[in-house]
Amino acid sequence: MNQAVEAIPDIQSSTDHRKLAIQRVGIKSLRYPLRVRMADGSEQATVALIDADVALPADKKGTHMSRFVEVLDGISGALDFTALQQLALGMCARLDARCARLALRFPLFLRKSAPVSGVSSLMDYEAEWICEVDGDSARVTASVRVPVKALCPCSKEISEFGAHNQRSHITIAARLGSALAFERMIRIAEDEASCELWGLLKRPDEKYVTERAYRNPKFVEDLVRDVAARVRVEPGVEAYVVEAENFESIHNHSAYARLEG
Repeated sequence: MNQAVEAIPDIQSSTDHRKLAIQRVGIKSLRYPLRVRMADGSEQATVALIDADVALPADKKGTHMSRFVEVLDGISGALDFTALQQLALGMCARLDARCARLALRFPLFLRKSAPVSGVSSLMDYEAEWICEVDGDSARVTASVRVPVKALCPCSKEISEFGAHNQRSHITIAARLGSALAFERMIRIAEDEASCELWGLLKRPDEKYVTERAYRNPKFVEDLVRDVAARVRVEPGVEAYVVEAENFESIHNHSAYARLEG
């Protein structure tokens, strides 16, 4: 059996003579289960879409695609900021590469209580980790997309009664020097919206959401500025991007803003 395996040629490890290095080669959109460690120490099971790749030197024919899955299959515990870095560095070592990129996109669920009735329900968010390795250094970017409610200040000002409002997405991406919890990023986005959202509302809660948004109108420009003002002073944040998209209720297009810092 061992002799038969040894006799199979390893084409990927052969020499390539075109003298062209490849910056990123690997696997994309692998669906895989994992556990995420939350800020309170608990673990949440989820399913991630994973992209994993490495840099390939000019003299190497190819990378070993199966090894990416082997690395992921070796995950034994919940992932957090530190474990993610260790995973990406281990991937580099397993594939004999100096540079690598590991991206994991997954849903997160937080249990929330409605603002008046207190009824409990789950709210879902889209989260992503990207870890980029260069030698012994592993840099992490965390991002989260948060659904919120936005109400137009102009509409409120010019209308005799009412104002147009819509569901919006606020996306925060932060390059981190130390851990920043997804829950913290979500809280910032929800605090700075016209109003946050809940999965389940009773009539007193609907009244609260409607009136809260009316008292707190914001353009997309206000959303990104207010969120960025909070994110930029968070410990560990080295750089950030804040985006807001309003799915307009009076137009067949979205309003959009992006702020980088």
